[in-house]
Amino acid sequence: MILGMSLAAFTQLHVAISLIGIAAGFVVIFAMLVSRTLPLVTALFLVTTALTSLTGFLFPFHGVTPGIVVGILSCVVLIFAILARYAGHMAGGWRSTWIATAILAQYLNFFVLIVQSFEKVPALHALAPTQKEAPFKIVQLAALIFFIVLAIFALRRFRPAAGA
Repeated sequence: MILGMSLAAFTQLHVAISLIGIAAGFVVIFAMLVSRTLPLVTALFLVTTALTSLTGFLFPFHGVTPGIVVGILSCVVLIFAILARYAGHMAGGWRSTWIATAILAQYLNFFVLIVQSFEKVPALHALAPTQKEAPFKIVQLAALIFFIVLAIFALRRFRPAAGA
């Protein structure tokens, strides 16, 4: 039992929170590409992405796992994203900090989605049962390149209005 829920129910909640965070994150990033801020979607992205990491720490585990390391890294990145967005108001150097940390937080969440998909989806698992095979590596590399390209375009295009 975790937070009064069965492991299966807690896992479903964790996955739902994660998927909401990923969807909201893409909306926020694509809004950056047209130099828009979406305050409510941004808050949803940050809260659900933080909750994804925090609920991930509640799963039973022994020792430090790659998931724990990614969760800790995500929390640190999110602290800087929140500071850049709300304390720095994305002004001056906070603009690039916001872009980099928001996109990195999204990438980390998406990275874990890929890992979990290759572990849990039978067709993907068959392609890369140990996640050392080419299909897994190609998908992860493609995702990394995609997020780097998004970051470059966002850095060039995103100019938030004063006080946004």
